[in-house]
Amino acid sequence: MATFIHETAIVSPGANVGDGCHVGPFCTVGAEVSLGSGVRLDSHVVVDGRTAIGDETHVFPFASIGLAPQDLKYAGEPTATEIGNRNHIREFVTIHRGTDGGGGLTKIGDDNLFMAQAHVAHDCQIGSNVIMANAATLAGHVEIADRANVGAYSGVHQFCRVGLEAFVGGYSVVVKDAPPYAIIQGNHAKCYGLNKVGLKRRGYSKETIEKLHHAFHLLLTAKLNTSQAVERIKAEVVGCPEVDILVAFIETSKRGVVK
Repeated sequence: MATFIHETAIVSPGANVGDGCHVGPFCTVGAEVSLGSGVRLDSHVVVDGRTAIGDETHVFPFASIGLAPQDLKYAGEPTATEIGNRNHIREFVTIHRGTDGGGGLTKIGDDNLFMAQAHVAHDCQIGSNVIMANAATLAGHVEIADRANVGAYSGVHQFCRVGLEAFVGGYSVVVKDAPPYAIIQGNHAKCYGLNKVGLKRRGYSKETIEKLHHAFHLLLTAKLNTSQAVERIKAEVVGCPEVDILVAFIETSKRGVVK
Protein backbone atom coordinates (compact mmCIF):
# COMPACT_ATOMS: atom_id res chain seq x y z
CA MET A 1 0.00 0.00 0.00
CA ALA A 2 1.09 3.55 -0.65
CA THR A 3 1.82 5.85 2.25
CA PHE A 4 -0.67 8.70 2.69
CA ILE A 5 0.22 11.99 4.36
CA HIS A 6 -2.55 14.58 4.55
CA GLU A 7 -1.69 18.02 3.21
CA THR A 8 -2.30 19.61 6.62
CA ALA A 9 0.00 17.20 8.48
CA ILE A 10 3.48 18.39 9.47
CA VAL A 11 6.00 15.57 9.03
CA SER A 12 9.66 16.43 9.58
CA PRO A 13 11.99 15.55 6.70
CA GLY A 14 14.05 13.58 9.24
CA ALA A 15 11.19 11.28 10.23
CA ASN A 16 11.19 7.68 9.00
CA VAL A 17 7.71 6.83 7.73
CA GLY A 18 7.20 3.20 6.76
CA ASP A 19 5.30 1.67 3.88
CA GLY A 20 1.54 1.93 3.94
CA CYS A 21 1.36 4.49 6.73
CA HIS A 22 -1.58 6.87 7.04
CA VAL A 23 -0.85 10.28 8.57
CA GLY A 24 -4.13 12.11 8.90
CA PRO A 25 -5.03 15.79 9.03
CA PHE A 26 -3.24 18.11 11.46
CA CYS A 27 -0.86 15.42 12.75
CA THR A 28 2.69 16.39 13.78
CA VAL A 29 5.57 13.93 13.42
CA GLY A 30 9.00 14.93 14.74
CA ALA A 31 12.44 14.57 13.22
CA GLU A 32 13.53 11.56 15.31
CA VAL A 33 10.31 9.59 14.91
CA SER A 34 10.16 6.21 13.20
CA LEU A 35 6.80 4.80 12.07
CA GLY A 36 6.68 1.14 11.09
CA SER A 37 4.74 -0.29 8.19
CA GLY A 38 0.99 0.30 8.21
CA VAL A 39 0.94 2.71 11.16
CA ARG A 40 -2.19 4.87 11.17
CA LEU A 41 -2.35 8.29 12.82
CA ASP A 42 -5.97 9.36 12.45
CA SER A 43 -5.86 13.12 13.02
CA HIS A 44 -4.44 15.71 15.43
CA VAL A 45 -1.88 13.18 16.73
CA VAL A 46 1.47 14.46 18.01
CA VAL A 47 4.49 12.12 17.93
CA ASP A 48 7.82 13.63 18.92
CA GLY A 49 11.19 12.85 20.45
CA ARG A 50 13.20 9.69 19.81
CA THR A 51 10.08 7.60 19.29
CA ALA A 52 9.59 4.34 17.41
CA ILE A 53 6.08 3.00 16.73
CA GLY A 54 5.76 -0.57 15.47
CA ASP A 55 3.90 -1.98 12.51
CA GLU A 56 0.11 -1.68 12.20
CA THR A 57 -0.30 0.39 15.35
CA HIS A 58 -3.41 2.58 15.21
CA VAL A 59 -3.34 5.94 17.00
CA PHE A 60 -6.65 7.75 17.35
CA PRO A 61 -7.24 11.53 17.41
CA PHE A 62 -5.58 13.85 19.93
CA ALA A 63 -3.13 11.28 21.33
CA SER A 64 0.32 12.51 22.36
CA ILE A 65 3.33 10.19 22.17
CA GLY A 66 6.99 10.68 23.01
CA LEU A 67 6.83 14.18 24.44
CA ALA A 68 8.88 15.30 27.44
CA PRO A 69 8.00 13.68 30.77
CA GLN A 70 6.14 15.45 33.54
CA ASP A 71 9.21 15.24 35.76
CA LEU A 72 10.78 18.44 37.07
CA LYS A 73 14.20 16.74 37.09
CA TYR A 74 14.06 16.24 33.34
CA ALA A 75 16.48 18.63 31.63
CA GLY A 76 16.02 17.75 27.98
CA GLU A 77 18.35 14.76 27.90
CA PRO A 78 17.96 12.53 24.80
CA THR A 79 15.68 9.75 26.05
CA ALA A 80 13.33 7.54 24.07
CA THR A 81 9.94 5.87 23.62
CA GLU A 82 9.48 2.46 21.99
CA ILE A 83 6.06 1.08 21.07
CA GLY A 84 5.59 -2.35 19.53
CA ASN A 85 3.27 -3.72 16.88
CA ARG A 86 -0.52 -3.70 16.50
CA ASN A 87 -1.27 -1.46 19.46
CA HIS A 88 -4.52 0.50 19.67
CA ILE A 89 -3.97 3.91 21.25
CA ARG A 90 -7.27 5.69 21.67
CA GLU A 91 -8.27 9.34 21.95
CA PHE A 92 -6.33 11.67 24.27
CA VAL A 93 -3.88 8.99 25.44
CA THR A 94 -0.52 10.39 26.62
CA ILE A 95 2.70 8.35 26.55
CA HIS A 96 5.86 10.18 27.67
CA ARG A 97 9.48 9.41 26.93
CA GLY A 98 11.94 8.22 29.58
CA THR A 99 14.27 10.10 31.88
CA ASP A 100 18.02 9.80 32.28
CA GLY A 101 17.66 8.74 35.90
CA GLY A 102 15.08 6.08 35.13
CA GLY A 103 16.83 4.18 32.37
CA GLY A 104 16.00 6.58 29.57
CA LEU A 105 13.28 4.49 27.91
CA THR A 106 9.52 4.14 28.04
CA LYS A 107 8.80 0.77 26.41
CA ILE A 108 5.52 -0.83 25.31
CA GLY A 109 5.08 -4.28 23.77
CA ASP A 110 2.62 -5.62 21.21
CA ASP A 111 -1.16 -5.91 20.87
CA ASN A 112 -2.09 -3.60 23.73
CA LEU A 113 -5.23 -1.49 24.10
CA PHE A 114 -4.96 1.94 25.69
CA MET A 115 -8.49 3.30 26.03
CA ALA A 116 -9.29 7.00 25.89
CA GLN A 117 -7.38 9.30 28.26
CA ALA A 118 -5.05 6.61 29.62
CA HIS A 119 -1.64 7.90 30.71
CA VAL A 120 1.75 6.15 30.59
CA ALA A 121 4.41 8.18 32.37
CA HIS A 122 8.19 8.22 31.93
CA ASP A 123 10.24 5.02 32.10
CA CYS A 124 7.24 2.69 32.30
CA GLN A 125 7.72 -0.83 30.96
CA ILE A 126 4.56 -2.45 29.59
CA GLY A 127 4.35 -5.96 28.18
CA SER A 128 1.98 -7.30 25.54
CA ASN A 129 -1.78 -7.90 25.41
CA VAL A 130 -2.29 -5.39 28.23
CA ILE A 131 -5.52 -3.41 28.56
CA MET A 132 -5.56 0.00 30.20
CA ALA A 133 -9.15 1.20 30.47
CA ASN A 134 -10.34 4.81 30.26
CA ALA A 135 -8.22 7.30 32.23
CA ALA A 136 -6.11 4.59 33.87
CA THR A 137 -2.89 6.26 34.98
CA LEU A 138 0.62 4.93 35.48
CA ALA A 139 3.11 7.04 37.38
CA GLY A 140 6.78 6.88 36.42
CA HIS A 141 8.81 3.66 36.43
CA VAL A 142 5.78 1.34 36.62
CA GLU A 143 6.05 -2.20 35.20
CA ILE A 144 3.00 -3.95 33.75
CA ALA A 145 3.38 -7.63 32.81
CA ASP A 146 1.71 -9.39 29.89
CA ARG A 147 -2.08 -9.75 29.77
CA ALA A 148 -2.68 -7.56 32.81
CA ASN A 149 -5.73 -5.28 33.01
CA VAL A 150 -5.79 -1.86 34.68
CA GLY A 151 -9.34 -0.65 35.24
CA ALA A 152 -10.85 2.72 34.44
CA TYR A 153 -9.71 5.73 36.50
CA SER A 154 -7.19 3.61 38.43
CA GLY A 155 -3.79 4.91 39.43
CA VAL A 156 -0.57 2.96 39.92
CA HIS A 157 2.09 4.52 42.17
CA GLN A 158 5.59 5.04 40.81
CA PHE A 159 7.97 2.05 40.93
CA CYS A 160 5.10 -0.42 41.42
CA ARG A 161 4.64 -3.57 39.37
CA VAL A 162 1.45 -5.21 38.12
CA GLY A 163 1.98 -8.92 37.58
CA LEU A 164 1.14 -11.35 34.80
CA GLU A 165 -2.61 -11.73 34.19
CA ALA A 166 -3.41 -9.43 37.14
CA PHE A 167 -6.75 -7.61 37.12
CA VAL A 168 -6.87 -4.17 38.74
CA GLY A 169 -10.47 -3.05 39.22
CA GLY A 170 -11.73 0.39 38.31
CA TYR A 171 -11.07 3.42 40.52
CA SER A 172 -8.29 1.61 42.40
CA VAL A 173 -5.15 3.17 43.88
CA VAL A 174 -2.25 0.70 43.74
CA VAL A 175 0.64 1.64 46.05
CA LYS A 176 2.37 -1.75 46.28
CA ASP A 177 3.10 -4.50 43.78
CA ALA A 178 -0.05 -6.21 42.45
CA PRO A 179 0.53 -9.99 42.34
CA PRO A 180 0.19 -12.01 39.15
CA TYR A 181 -3.13 -13.81 38.53
CA ALA A 182 -4.87 -11.77 41.24
CA ILE A 183 -7.87 -9.48 41.55
CA ILE A 184 -6.82 -6.15 43.06
CA GLN A 185 -9.23 -3.37 43.88
CA GLY A 186 -9.87 -0.42 46.18
CA ASN A 187 -8.28 2.71 47.63
CA HIS A 188 -5.76 1.77 48.81
CA ALA A 189 -6.01 -1.42 46.77
CA LYS A 190 -6.36 -4.81 48.42
CA CYS A 191 -5.97 -8.26 46.94
CA TYR A 192 -9.21 -10.25 46.73
CA GLY A 193 -7.65 -13.52 45.69
CA LEU A 194 -7.20 -15.44 42.49
CA ASN A 195 -8.82 -14.23 39.27
CA LYS A 196 -10.43 -17.62 38.58
CA VAL A 197 -12.81 -16.35 35.91
CA GLY A 198 -10.02 -14.71 33.95
CA LEU A 199 -7.81 -17.80 34.15
CA LYS A 200 -10.63 -20.06 32.95
CA ARG A 201 -11.28 -17.76 30.02
CA ARG A 202 -7.60 -17.87 29.13
CA GLY A 203 -7.54 -21.66 29.12
CA TYR A 204 -5.60 -22.45 32.28
CA SER A 205 -6.09 -26.02 33.45
CA LYS A 206 -8.23 -26.96 36.45
CA GLU A 207 -5.12 -28.34 38.20
CA THR A 208 -3.21 -25.08 37.71
CA ILE A 209 -6.11 -23.01 39.01
CA GLU A 210 -6.43 -25.25 42.09
CA LYS A 211 -2.71 -24.92 42.86
CA LEU A 212 -2.81 -21.16 42.44
CA HIS A 213 -5.92 -21.00 44.63
CA HIS A 214 -4.08 -22.86 47.40
CA ALA A 215 -1.10 -20.54 47.07
CA PHE A 216 -3.35 -17.49 47.41
CA HIS A 217 -5.03 -19.07 50.44
CA LEU A 218 -1.64 -19.34 52.14
CA LEU A 219 -0.72 -15.80 51.14
CA LEU A 220 -3.96 -14.07 52.09
CA THR A 221 -6.09 -16.02 54.57
CA ALA A 222 -3.87 -18.48 56.45
CA LYS A 223 -2.81 -15.88 59.05
CA LEU A 224 0.84 -16.04 57.94
CA ASN A 225 3.16 -13.15 57.27
CA THR A 226 4.46 -12.87 53.72
CA SER A 227 7.76 -14.67 54.37
CA GLN A 228 6.00 -17.52 56.15
CA ALA A 229 3.44 -17.79 53.36
CA VAL A 230 6.14 -17.99 50.70
CA GLU A 231 7.91 -20.81 52.54
CA ARG A 232 4.64 -22.73 52.92
CA ILE A 233 3.84 -22.22 49.23
CA LYS A 234 7.26 -23.58 48.26
CA ALA A 235 6.74 -26.62 50.46
CA GLU A 236 3.11 -27.39 49.62
CA VAL A 237 2.61 -26.31 46.00
CA VAL A 238 5.22 -27.87 43.73
CA GLY A 239 5.45 -28.59 40.05
CA CYS A 240 3.44 -25.57 38.91
CA PRO A 241 5.23 -22.92 36.79
CA GLU A 242 2.49 -20.37 37.49
CA VAL A 243 2.98 -20.70 41.24
CA ASP A 244 6.73 -20.35 40.68
CA ILE A 245 6.03 -17.06 38.86
CA LEU A 246 3.92 -15.88 41.82
CA VAL A 247 6.66 -16.78 44.33
CA ALA A 248 9.39 -15.12 42.25
CA PHE A 249 7.26 -11.98 41.95
CA ILE A 250 6.84 -11.77 45.74
CA GLU A 251 10.50 -12.48 46.46
CA THR A 252 11.72 -9.78 44.06
CA SER A 253 9.32 -7.10 45.27
CA LYS A 254 10.94 -3.91 46.54
CA ARG A 255 7.74 -2.18 47.65
CA GLY A 256 5.95 -5.19 49.11
CA VAL A 257 2.90 -6.83 47.59
CA VAL A 258 -0.76 -5.95 47.89
CA LYS A 259 -2.43 -8.30 50.40
